Amino acid sequence: MKDFDFKTILPHLGALALFLVLSFLYLSPMLEGKRVYQSDLVQFKGMNKSVSDYREATGEEALWADNMFSGMPAYQISVKWHANLTKKVDRLFRLYLPRPADYLFLLMAGFYFLLVVLGIDWKLALAGAFGFAFASYSVIIIEVGHTSKVHAMAYMAPVIGSILLAYRGKKLLGSALLALFLSAQISANHLQITYYLLITIVILGLVKLIAAVKNGELPNFMQTTVLLAVGALLAIGPNIGNLWATQEYGKYTMRGPSELTAHKESDGLDKEYALRWSYGKMETFTLLVPRFMGGSSGEKLSERSETYKTLVDRNIPKKQIENIISSVPTYWGTQPGTSGPVYLGAIICFLFVLGLFLIKTEDRWWLLAAAIVSILFSWGRNFPELTDFVFQYLPLYNKFRAVSMTLVIAQLVFPLMALLALKNIFSGDIDAEEVKKKMIYAGGVVGVILLGILLMSGSFAYDEGYHAEMLSNAYPDWLLEAIISDRESMLRMDTLRSLAFILLAFGVIWLFIIEKLKKEWTMLALSLLVLVDMWPVDKRYLSEEDFVKTTQLDRMYNKTPADEQILQDSDPNFRVYNMTERLDAGARTSYFHKNIGGYHGAKLKRYQELIDYQISQGNIEVINMLNAKYVIRQTKEGQAPIAIPNGRAMGNAWFVPEYEIVANPDSELNALTGFVAAKTAIIDKSFEDQLQGFTPQFDSTATIQLTEYKPNHLTYQSTASSEQLAVFSEIYYDKGWNAFVDGKSVPHFRANFVLRAMKVPAGEHKIEFKFKPKAYYVGERISLISSILLFAFVGFAAYKEVKQRKADED
Repeated sequence: MKDFDFKTILPHLGALALFLVLSFLYLSPMLEGKRVYQSDLVQFKGMNKSVSDYREATGEEALWADNMFSGMPAYQISVKWHANLTKKVDRLFRLYLPRPADYLFLLMAGFYFLLVVLGIDWKLALAGAFGFAFASYSVIIIEVGHTSKVHAMAYMAPVIGSILLAYRGKKLLGSALLALFLSAQISANHLQITYYLLITIVILGLVKLIAAVKNGELPNFMQTTVLLAVGALLAIGPNIGNLWATQEYGKYTMRGPSELTAHKESDGLDKEYALRWSYGKMETFTLLVPRFMGGSSGEKLSERSETYKTLVDRNIPKKQIENIISSVPTYWGTQPGTSGPVYLGAIICFLFVLGLFLIKTEDRWWLLAAAIVSILFSWGRNFPELTDFVFQYLPLYNKFRAVSMTLVIAQLVFPLMALLALKNIFSGDIDAEEVKKKMIYAGGVVGVILLGILLMSGSFAYDEGYHAEMLSNAYPDWLLEAIISDRESMLRMDTLRSLAFILLAFGVIWLFIIEKLKKEWTMLALSLLVLVDMWPVDKRYLSEEDFVKTTQLDRMYNKTPADEQILQDSDPNFRVYNMTERLDAGARTSYFHKNIGGYHGAKLKRYQELIDYQISQGNIEVINMLNAKYVIRQTKEGQAPIAIPNGRAMGNAWFVPEYEIVANPDSELNALTGFVAAKTAIIDKSFEDQLQGFTPQFDSTATIQLTEYKPNHLTYQSTASSEQLAVFSEIYYDKGWNAFVDGKSVPHFRANFVLRAMKVPAGEHKIEFKFKPKAYYVGERISLISSILLFAFVGFAAYKEVKQRKADED
């Protein structure tokens, strides 16, 4: 084998170094020890508190989060899957950088890999890396703290690159890289992004299949596809524990079917909830013109804005003006709110259209099909003719919310089509006159759209949108008129901005075609233009002002007098009901206490139904059975909330003198209305066999007490003169929770719609509940074995590739 030529990889190392510099340059306050204030990560801090505390204290995984919704599996909160060794490779790919610089780096590096696989010059591949990584959605989700989402997005391009590498002849190497990158993508743990990646792969595969049949290459296609399938299976293996736990748990969450008659029309999320964040049809123009719909729901305006001038004219105090213009509701689209638009770049959009004219291979068709599917799916409730069908019949589609997220597919395929178009131009395979003609066509299409927007900008209904009525009530007419004026101005200015960038890119390419600009300089100029196009738009939504000192983040949850009062209780094993925050929309209480509320998009469906139909209706007996020993409430306006002891809280467990068998889940939930927790246990008919022959002989002197507490291991001591029926103020989840009496496994069942119950023998007994889900413990063993097999496959593929190259050189 010839001596290794370092010069061949030097440009790629330089590109990676550039990505590293740009990551920290964009996030420069990190170098001063600051961090992005990410609202969802602040919530996560509360959600994760009990799990992380247990991990820090014991070195073990709790697997059960006891601080939210009276207890729930921690799989989708924070569980470390130690046997998944691809996570270690993932950290290596991210160069062990601090967050979120690591994700920004990975976004660029991953797309760069895809373009290099396709044979695109490194100088040109920079443009694609910038276009993908700095698409506005990437920085917006970094700003709000959707880190698992951006992490999963970063691996979309390497996965597609691996598949294309396999179909381009490197079957074994492509399949091995697919196994590695797809495993890392799945381990990022954002299954919605993985699902959209799967949709993209299916579209790619179908187009490749059609091309193979047409070209008489079906056997070769099938061989490659089988190898890729092997790679995909190996990718799943290291993630099997998490996938198993998620699949098992998902059936019982808000994303699974309801057992209530009124909600059985869907086996997934409630349709209205799932489709609430749907991109508007006209809003799609934000891909080309960032503030086509006004930007974000809290846009920062300059002193040149009409809003600022109007406030000054009205003699509003300067400090108040600064507060107002720092967050102005300029967005006028159909979504309930947005942190910013999905902007793919004016240059990228122009080049995408150019690719439709220039690219002659099947790549054009799968990229176009994926882009169309992405846009149509993103419209959601605004396109019911399609959405109703896919929501009902497309597998797993109804498990996910915020369908506007499907635009991540467009974010992937637009720059890919754009760069393939440029590759065709710079390859010299297409006649210069032909390229000129196609450029005029593409420029004409995009130019007509932009000029049309400019001409029609005065006729758009800037006073409409999701919150139009609320805004009209919240703002005086004179201020609303100024905001509407700024909305129109934003649209016009950004349209002109996009037009200018397209003209610049058009001019640079044209100079190359007429041989006035060298290829290398043209490529670098285009890469720079793409970066300059994207960077300032991104800075509108993630700038230096979004960073705070690390110490400030650590103090995000400060104890209130109510918290201080509750934390003085010597017995920590009770729950808190905070009436000052929405039960299902805040994790602050969960940071300090075991909370009957919380914040999570995949809470148990039964518990959500309990909130909707009982707790929110003020059923005090339900609050008592959840052992809410303290209630935080506002007593007087302007005063700090106080903690009020609830003397009727049932405690950790209790014996009941009677039980009521009900016919179905509807009856089970309805029976809680008017019941008394201390007297009756409501039990579904499906558990009736466990009470066969049992007649309660209530012992008023009987006792049952919690004697030892861990999130995943509860110990009680009971004393009774006769067999009793015990109800435990713990959430029923039989996929891992097992009951024991004096060390022997015994059955337990559900009571009161969400709690646990069991028969307790007469005498003194030690009762235990242990959370030992097979999905975790068996899954970890499978994950370790699968990780070893995956690395062996990658090593074998690398060995064969090196051997083949040596043979080719010989």
